[in-house]
Amino acid sequence: QVQLVESGGGSVQAGGSLRLSCAVSRFTYSYYCMGWFRQAPGKEREGVAILGSHSSPAYADSVRGRFTIARDNAQNTLFLQMNSLKAEDTAMYYCAARHSSYCPRTPTTYAHWGQGTQVTVSS
Repeated sequence: QVQLVESGGGSVQAGGSLRLSCAVSRFTYSYYCMGWFRQAPGKEREGVAILGSHSSPAYADSVRGRFTIARDNAQNTLFLQMNSLKAEDTAMYYCAARHSSYCPRTPTTYAHWGQGTQVTVSS
């Protein structure tokens, strides 16, 4: 059973930063697409940042230049550094994994999910 556990969410003022972490276990982490998704109340879940094992990161337009995704294969951990946070970044953030070399930003294509961590940005 694949396990993904997020941490690092919290409340921050606009302009601030947060770093999310996702601990991954029970699969060969290095062969998976890994991604961060978010879902705000009343909105659909969206792909924020995606990173394959041998590909460049892909970002949603709304976060490009502010968020950075990174993975540590040795530690089986995925990170999301979020800078210059805005109120519209407020959402539940999820870590997800997909066993493929093709890494889309479509949430329904990811089979494995963490429980989520809340990010709240106040203006």
